[in-house]
Amino acid sequence: MYRLAICCGLTGLAVCGLTSHRACAAPPVGARVVSFYGYDDCLRLENESTRVTLCPASGGRVLQYARAGTNALYLPAGDEGWLYQPGRERHSPSAGRFDIGPEQTIAAHPELWLGRWSGQITGRWSVRLTSVEDRQTGVQLIRDFTLDPKSTRLECRQTIRNVSRQTREYCHWSRTFAVGGGICVIPLTAPRRFPHGYVMYGPDAAIQFRPQDPQIRIREGFLEILGAPRYPKLGMDSYAGWFGYLMKNNLLFVKRFAVHPDRVYNEVAGLTTSIWYPDGPMCELEPIGPRERLAPGQSASFTETWWLLSHAYPAPGAKIDLQKLSAQVAGQARLK
Repeated sequence: MYRLAICCGLTGLAVCGLTSHRACAAPPVGARVVSFYGYDDCLRLENESTRVTLCPASGGRVLQYARAGTNALYLPAGDEGWLYQPGRERHSPSAGRFDIGPEQTIAAHPELWLGRWSGQITGRWSVRLTSVEDRQTGVQLIRDFTLDPKSTRLECRQTIRNVSRQTREYCHWSRTFAVGGGICVIPLTAPRRFPHGYVMYGPDAAIQFRPQDPQIRIREGFLEILGAPRYPKLGMDSYAGWFGYLMKNNLLFVKRFAVHPDRVYNEVAGLTTSIWYPDGPMCELEPIGPRERLAPGQSASFTETWWLLSHAYPAPGAKIDLQKLSAQVAGQARLK
């Protein structure tokens, strides 16, 4: 475990070293360094309703995204303070993970996925996390997080920077673990490639293009995932640019992101969204970006914007009012 030094500048505070923990000035309103979940160097963004806690020490991820004290992210007991050590055990971190793909062809990149990042407070309500320059992939990742001062709106922008001497092709891949047991609501768009609005990844790497599962249905132009399906990994080709995940704690987790119908999506099935819904305590919510072809020195960014809205989970046997939910998203989860 280690602590970060905090240094002052004319425009704000920066996390700038791996030394003893000391502050040379009070942190700006909305952003500060805190201890959380076994880490002494977390960066926190906070307003009256929302708390976001970021972890540079282990994978550059989001540990907490909470409204009124209720965390939407899956954060299990037993992983507190875990740090990556090369050559030691492999580990799958929890909570708000981000990554790059395509999943099946990218080189292993534990330094990006698990390793130590640097952190910087960049403004009153913003934080930047920066990875090492990774030799396996030839890129460096930069993640900028900005919390709206008055709402749950959290902008998450990941930048891929080619630090190698050859052209690289990657895509943004979000891998957020939310609290399990909720209902996914994904608007469908036309025309679509997948006959049922989604594909299911089965055993032996087979992708089922006409799956049927009692936990998944199409209703009123939406794909609903009501619980754990027969096989957990699902992929969608929707170009709506948003989806919602309604949890039993009466929070609706909304993600908005740009979609590009005329660009190449280089996951195996050309996905814009993936949901991994195991029979367990988490559900993975995954916006996927288009292929970025980067010459040496070039960068590309992808932004997903999050909200936590108050929405009642349906009683047993009842259904979500999909039109009401969609109207709520349109009214309360708007991009600026």
